[in-house]
Amino acid sequence: MTLAVIDPVAFSLGPILIYWYGIILGSSALLGLWLAIREGKRHQLPAEIFLDLVVWVLPAAVVGARLYYVGFQWEYYLHHPMDIFAVWNGGLAIHGGLLGAFLAGAFFMRKYHLSFLNMADIIAPSILLGQALGRWGNFINQEAHGGMVSRAMLEALQLPEWIISQMNIQGVYYQPTFLYESIWDGIGFLLLLLLRKINLRRGEIFFTYMVWYSLGRFFIEGLRTDSLSFTGPMWLSDMLNALWQPLGAWLQAGSLEHGNIRVAQLVSLLGMLIGLGMILWRRLSRRAWVPYRSAVETNEA
Repeated sequence: MTLAVIDPVAFSLGPILIYWYGIILGSSALLGLWLAIREGKRHQLPAEIFLDLVVWVLPAAVVGARLYYVGFQWEYYLHHPMDIFAVWNGGLAIHGGLLGAFLAGAFFMRKYHLSFLNMADIIAPSILLGQALGRWGNFINQEAHGGMVSRAMLEALQLPEWIISQMNIQGVYYQPTFLYESIWDGIGFLLLLLLRKINLRRGEIFFTYMVWYSLGRFFIEGLRTDSLSFTGPMWLSDMLNALWQPLGAWLQAGSLEHGNIRVAQLVSLLGMLIGLGMILWRRLSRRAWVPYRSAVETNEA
């Protein structure tokens, strides 16, 4: 039995439409803020710091995510400029959001003389949890999915009917890549909480976040059909495809309409290399790094 497709509009207040996408993203941000404030207390950091940080970071993240997406879809938005502001219809690229948040956060830490790595460690689990929950906004909008699959394939995954029905778009079933990434990010969130108890060196929880999220995004992105892409050198395209092949042996890659390089895969590869490189460098270095749960607050970058 096929259920009705979920309406992206949750409810209306007169002429104002309230979308599930916004509700999910907003709720994810509030939950992440609560978790960060709770952890910040263990570091003798007042809640006001995190509330002020959100005022800086959240708008920068939304603007960055939208500009990033629009930039790689400029051919469309050049002819539909008013759609640039229609964020309720989706089209927020997480890598752009992370870049915007990173820049705003770095400026905030410098302005208030806070340790960037200490704050990044505290906030990293909140970010990953927000990403896990935020993918359900894509689910409601029937976006960020993979290629065509059979209903039997979705049933074999033991998915509930309401998910299977939502993956039926105009009579065709699609790979639920939103779900794969949500599960991956959820597991990563639990991993980061566990690493807190191990008391790693300052910055390593954040760098682990970079590696974990980037690893999952790299492989899952290869299944998607809506990837932001560009035409690049063949050697780079061949390298990315070769790295993706372990998953390609089991699942079919999503199609690309433009270009030969998926932007998210390239950025994810860079994220993995940077995260791993920073962890290894800090482990091999003889410098006395500050531990995560240290009561000493420094301006360590």
